[in-house]
Amino acid sequence: MNALLQRRLTTRELDDLIARAPRAVSVVGEELRASVADRLRAVPPTAHRRLDAWLVEQAGRPSGPFIWSPHTARRVLGNNALRRVRSDPHHIADAVRDEIADQLLRCVTGYARGGSLAHWLAGLTPPVLGLTAVEATNWATAALECVGGLDAHWRVAASDVYYDVAGARTTLRGRRDVVIGEEDDRVVLRIRSGSPGKSAGSGLRSDLAAEALAHPQGIAPRRYLGLWPDAGLILGVEGSLENARAGARDFVRAAVAQRRYTLVRAA
Repeated sequence: MNALLQRRLTTRELDDLIARAPRAVSVVGEELRASVADRLRAVPPTAHRRLDAWLVEQAGRPSGPFIWSPHTARRVLGNNALRRVRSDPHHIADAVRDEIADQLLRCVTGYARGGSLAHWLAGLTPPVLGLTAVEATNWATAALECVGGLDAHWRVAASDVYYDVAGARTTLRGRRDVVIGEEDDRVVLRIRSGSPGKSAGSGLRSDLAAEALAHPQGIAPRRYLGLWPDAGLILGVEGSLENARAGARDFVRAAVAQRRYTLVRAA
């Protein structure tokens, strides 16, 4: 089934979507990898580009350069704090403070690169640092409320997934926050703020495609689920080859649209 799944965001519904995920896994082969590479090479970038679900959902419209802010830092800090809570149970706010302290220590000891999260945190005033801690605490709390009561064993993803497309100066990024199961037999959860837009399904399919392409054996997750705590909704797609191909096509469309925007702005 390749239709977009939709449920209310409750522990019971999420447990059901995980438990009823198709048992058979799909495997992305060299044919799809070669097709993605050929199509993206045909859309020459002006610089190395990174394509992700957000760009797909925005139909390739550029959103400007990335900058750190309390809003953009909350997911990294919040997920790292949630990982601390998972391995050594203690209050989320304390875990966030410990995570920020470790980031600052990394900067003081010279292990932080310019432009990194640690480097940005080290330059904040106390009020902005406090706001960042609050944002991260809210993120971690919402994430824990989503998955804390699940029957299935879950873990916080170590990072997003990245797939470098051969010869195309392009990296595909797949967003992942929580993983259920082993890497060869998994369901992936992605958490987003706000509410899903009309293109949310395309974003989930592109995340699925990046996830499958980045896997060493090309194994796709059995389901890819997007959680929107603010809206109380779950959207999901099956980890089928059809959905992986659709996600790959959306990446190519986003690259084409992005190049058009770039050329128009440069004219």
